[in-house]
Amino acid sequence: MGKDKGTIAQFLMFAGIGAIGTIGHYTTLIVLVQFWRVDPVVASSFGFIVGAVINYILNYQFTFQSDKRHSEAITKFFIVAGIGAGINGLIMYIGVENTNINYMLVQIFATGIVLLWNFIVNKLWTFAHHEA
Repeated sequence: MGKDKGTIAQFLMFAGIGAIGTIGHYTTLIVLVQFWRVDPVVASSFGFIVGAVINYILNYQFTFQSDKRHSEAITKFFIVAGIGAGINGLIMYIGVENTNINYMLVQIFATGIVLLWNFIVNKLWTFAHHEA
């Protein structure tokens, strides 16, 4: 079993690693929108995938110090991330298509909501330590 950390410490580590993943996400988003003229909703979805890969690798190793088989952990992680991507896409769609709010402000809000979703579900399900 991985080493258990306090929830606050884990959340801070998760958020810090999330910031690294977010850099990957936002870089992808901005490059696709500004240089390739990709629709912001589509570009955000691609960026989300880039960020999710970064987040899985770093959270498996550092936040949750998991010893679960990657086949189990990565499957669960990407189910959680997929639902998070849906939440992100829905927020982006509603915010970009139905308001005059700048897409980056909408993305910042979406990122905060998805951060909470991802941490809670990954802690309680993906990387949960169940005693035998």
